[in-house]
This record gives sequence, C-alpha cells and structure tokens, in this order.
Amino acid sequence: MALYQAPSFEALEKLSRSRDADLARRELLNPDRIRGRGAQSNISGRFEKQKREGFDDGWDNVEPLPIFETVEHVERAKTIITTNDSPDIGFERSINAYRGCEHGCSYCFARPTHAFLGHSAGIEFERDIYVKVNAVEALRAELGARNYKPKPIAMGTNTDPYQMSERKHKLTRGILEVMLETRHPVMITTKSALIVRDLDILTELAKLNLVKVAISMTTMDHKLSRKMEPRASSPARRLEAIRLLSEAGVPVAVFASPMIPAINDMELERILDAAAAQGARSASMILLRLPGEVRDIFREWLLRHFPDRVRHVLALVRDTRGGKDYDARWGTRMTGEGPYATLLRQRLDKARERYGLDVKLPGLRTDLFVAPKLEDKQMSLF
Repeated sequence: MALYQAPSFEALEKLSRSRDADLARRELLNPDRIRGRGAQSNISGRFEKQKREGFDDGWDNVEPLPIFETVEHVERAKTIITTNDSPDIGFERSINAYRGCEHGCSYCFARPTHAFLGHSAGIEFERDIYVKVNAVEALRAELGARNYKPKPIAMGTNTDPYQMSERKHKLTRGILEVMLETRHPVMITTKSALIVRDLDILTELAKLNLVKVAISMTTMDHKLSRKMEPRASSPARRLEAIRLLSEAGVPVAVFASPMIPAINDMELERILDAAAAQGARSASMILLRLPGEVRDIFREWLLRHFPDRVRHVLALVRDTRGGKDYDARWGTRMTGEGPYATLLRQRLDKARERYGLDVKLPGLRTDLFVAPKLEDKQMSLF
C-alpha cells in the first residue's frame, strides 16, 4: 500500500523532539486518493475487531489506488427525534436525517459517532453516508403521539442537514414541510448555501416566528476553507445565503466556529463584520474541541497542511484545556480556559457590540403547534 508521507525532514525532526513525536512516524494517505476529503488517514474504528495500519513496503503500485468515492447506506430509523440534557447546549431535541458528513471538516466533533456503526472516524465518516430514508415518516409519527409536547428542534447538530446527499434525497426539505404543516419550531445550523433552496418554506416559518438559522463560518479565505471544510460551500456562497435569508425575513446568526489557534482565530472580527454586512443579527463562537478520535485526525490534518505550525497550534490548544488535548467538562468544553481563551471571548464580545451582533434572537413559539394528520392504517371492514 503506497502512502504519501509528509512533511519536510526539518518539520519532522522538530516534531520528533516534542510531545507530538508520534506524528513524525505517521504515514498519511496519498493526497491524490483523498481529493476533496478532510481526514488524512482511515484509522480503524475503536469497536472494530481488526485494526488497519498502513505501511510502505518499498514497492510502487503498478496502478494507482482508487480514490475514496462516497457510498450511501439506506437506514430506516425507529425514531428521528433525539433528546439530550446537556446543560451547555442550547436545545433539548434534535434531528439528524443523515449520519456521516461529506463536508469533511477534520475537526468535526461528531466523527467518533461513526465508530458505533463499525466505521472509521477518518475517511469513512466522510465517505460512508447513512441516509434515514424514512425520516419524514418517523417525524410525523413522533409529532402525532398523544403525549407529544412541542419544543424547538435543532437540525445540524451532528451532521449538516444540507450536505451533498440532501440534493438528491431532500429529507431536510421534507422535514421542514412537516414543521410548517404542524406549526412546529425549528433551529438550523449549516455550512451549505443549499439552504436557500428552501426559502419558500423558511419564509413562511419565519412569519410565524417558528425558525431561526445559524450559518457556520470558519474563514473568509477561500483556500483555507478548501483545506478546513473541503466540500462545504465557499465563504462567499455562505455570505450570500445570509443575505438572502435576511432579506426574506428569516432570523439568521453567524456561527464563527470552531476558532482554531494560529489557523483562523485572527479572522474572528473579519467574519463577524462580513456577516453583519449581509444581515446577520447575532453571533456566537466555539473553541476547537478534540474529543476521542478527532484528536489524531486533526493532528494529521495539521501535519499535512501546516507542518510548520503543528507544535504552536497544539500548544495553544492545550493551554486552553489545562495542559490536555481536550477537557470534556460541561461549561468549559465549548469555551476553554486560560489567558488565550479569555482573550478570544473578549474579542468576540467587543466584535459583537461593534457590529451590532449582540442581540439575542427571539425565542420560537410553541403555542401554535397542531398535530400532524396521520394515515389511518386500520383496515376497512367493507
């Protein structure tokens, strides 16, 4: 298995004397095989019985290995609404019509969930996409339950509801149609300009104060965006989406996340300024998180794209996590601690005030809810 090993000898030599010396021995996949992908390896899932480890046997391949094409898997979900009681998350209920995400963000905190499906959190998280084909049907059944009480449902919490598979399957659109029919509140977070396809539904939901949208922006630099989130919409397209949503009366916020030390943190004010100019009303931010397998996937991404910054970036990250790669404590996992994290929060607060993004979007209504009409499955006696 021929693998491409990066980066330069000098960068590897420096790494070999650091806390991240193991990276100096990493062999990354040939970039020609992973065009448009974020992960640089396909490490074995933690629940797999067998482990994969690439190595260079000294022989060149007679033919190049194939690229990693996307594979869709059909899934029939028993339920579609997920609940959580985390005190530092602004919602209790969520819907994810897809599992896995083609956007390919190396830092995505949802990557470890693919291990429960027997997949790698690396390339397979981006390649093996599970499509919950009965998502709309399942939603109708749950909203139609006699004891159902409406609360805002978040979409885009684990995987992007407008990733590439949505163009074909239109599950997100179907879910929004049910939300409008039942007058149910919904919150959407996305990196995709595909959301403007559903402006007709979103506009009607907004008139009833039943929807708010957050557009995730990590950078204004097109080249950096292609490295950080290779299959997400370009920064310009996302700004256009903010403008179109705002002009249609849909409350929209900008989500400047994640902020990665020494990679995109210097763009925080620029992102908020550009989003405000297009009509965003609010702004928020989350510091880079590296839970589970994300730690190694992100470090490999750094090694491939920014070998000269690996030690500096990781040192700053650890300064915000008490010397560790990640701290999962509620209340600090989103923001971090220490001087760097404090300064970043201060910059966010000042930028929000400067650009008029310090207004909290209004709460969504729950008093308009009407249970959906369910098909009568009882067989006729005549």
